[in-house]
Amino acid sequence: MRSLRTKLVLIMVLLILALMTVVGSFLINGVGSFYISQFYEQMERTFSQELIRQLQETTAEGAEQMKELLMAQSDLGIDITGRNVYILDLDGNVVDGSDLRQTVEMTPNLLTALNGQVGQNSSITTAYMDLAVPVTGDGGSYIVYIFDSKTTVDALTSNVLAIILRSLVMGLAICVVLSFLLAQILITPLRALSKGTRRVAAGDFSEKLAVTSRDEIGELTQNFNYMSQVLRDTLSEAENERNKLSTLFLHMTDGVVAFDAEGRVIHSNPAASQMLGRTIDPAACRFEELFGQEADLRFVLALQSPEFLEAEKTVGDRSLELFMAPFSSEGTPSGVIAVIHDVTEQRKNEQTRREFVANVSHELRTPLTNVKSYAETIESAAGDLPPELEQQFLGVIISEADRMTRIVQDLLTLSKFDYGKMEMNISRFPFAQALQDVYEAEAIDARNHGHTMTLDAPASLPEVNGDRERIEQVLMNVVSNAIKYTPDGGRIAITAGTDGAHVWAKVADNGIGIPEKDLPRLFERFYRVDKARSRESGGTGLGLSIAREILEQHKGDIRIESVSGQGTTVTVTLPTAGGNP
Repeated sequence: MRSLRTKLVLIMVLLILALMTVVGSFLINGVGSFYISQFYEQMERTFSQELIRQLQETTAEGAEQMKELLMAQSDLGIDITGRNVYILDLDGNVVDGSDLRQTVEMTPNLLTALNGQVGQNSSITTAYMDLAVPVTGDGGSYIVYIFDSKTTVDALTSNVLAIILRSLVMGLAICVVLSFLLAQILITPLRALSKGTRRVAAGDFSEKLAVTSRDEIGELTQNFNYMSQVLRDTLSEAENERNKLSTLFLHMTDGVVAFDAEGRVIHSNPAASQMLGRTIDPAACRFEELFGQEADLRFVLALQSPEFLEAEKTVGDRSLELFMAPFSSEGTPSGVIAVIHDVTEQRKNEQTRREFVANVSHELRTPLTNVKSYAETIESAAGDLPPELEQQFLGVIISEADRMTRIVQDLLTLSKFDYGKMEMNISRFPFAQALQDVYEAEAIDARNHGHTMTLDAPASLPEVNGDRERIEQVLMNVVSNAIKYTPDGGRIAITAGTDGAHVWAKVADNGIGIPEKDLPRLFERFYRVDKARSRESGGTGLGLSIAREILEQHKGDIRIESVSGQGTTVTVTLPTAGGNP
């Protein structure tokens, strides 16, 4: 890093160099321009109408006489070093001249003269000055060509450049000495200020700087001492406030992100990063990237206190509520603060509540309608119905009442699971025996439908820890579904085995199967693939939901594999009594 002394020297040196360069350029260009101007003024005075007329008359005597006439013109300065006169024919060949050159370079002025006009243009950048005058007389047509190689101009320019360079060297020497002296005068108090600044930056406000002058640097020193005192008091107050805000900001459960007026991130807390599912990097993140789809930064900045903008944002499976308001400094909007509230659980609960109410209403409406309809029929008939028909109506009413009872009981069971109030009678029991009991309980129903149901469960299956009644409830639900949804005369196979520290049971049928699109929703409450058939069989649509809840309580699992029209396989897995669940 260059010191102030070096910078001052460099500035002065560069200033002298720039000044001498500009002056030298103007001088050198001025000399060149002056000589060019003098050359053409001299040529204009020499080539008067009288001289042109004399040249035209001399054409009859030949080019040598024309040269002699021109050489006699003292204003042409042919005797000047580097200036010559030539007589050319219209083909551009040298006929005669003041030196022994046989040819001359074809210049723009010569080309102009060959076209019948006087060529008298030149530039300071060219290495010569020339003039070409066409002369036509009785003896023929010639071109009078004056060529000056600028030897005199170049010599003078070199002398001027040498003078400039000597002046530059002397100026640089004086400049370096003066700049060192000036730098020393300025650096001494500035070093004291720099030392004091480092102490203040390190938190040391105890020492004041001595004021040694009454100039601007002395005033700066006084202001520095005052600033140090004010800064100490301000930092103390700010530190207290910052500690309070940092603690509050860090431990807030809601996310907070602050942006400046350009949309750059100023602050963010860990809760905001967690809710948005990303790291909020102040160097890379902007308002448009985080909340550009939910709000426009300019619109939020234009809000007037206490106005704020409310919006919603979805990040993955999270539902977020956004509250955005501007903050200002001295009446000018300085940025925007966004407060993020996670309402995922609230939205899920609301959706679950709506679906639950809709499903319960839907499930209870049909049996209630049937009960009311048949009851009103019996009442309106007032004993006129045949006993058999009346008995049938009463049977329907009882059946629908039983159906509503099952729905309510299943809902109560699920409610206990939801609130963790379902009590389990945990004991150790043989899994093979439980499968045998389920098989025997469902065998009669299977035979009534003409099904062939088999059981292949080795007696050596490990025991399991759990509520036997609930486990058998799950297995009976699975077997019962296989019987219901397999056309009469089907095959149902119950098999069991072990897999490491787990025991499993599979119920496979060749029934109607389940469409692939319905498989992900089978465990939803009240969801049925074939709604009409489910209701006819008395199903509530809650059996599989209850089964999964029971198995989760036992750290087990249930999987369903099915192909529509070919059959279904349900696998129930439980940890063994000696295994690690």
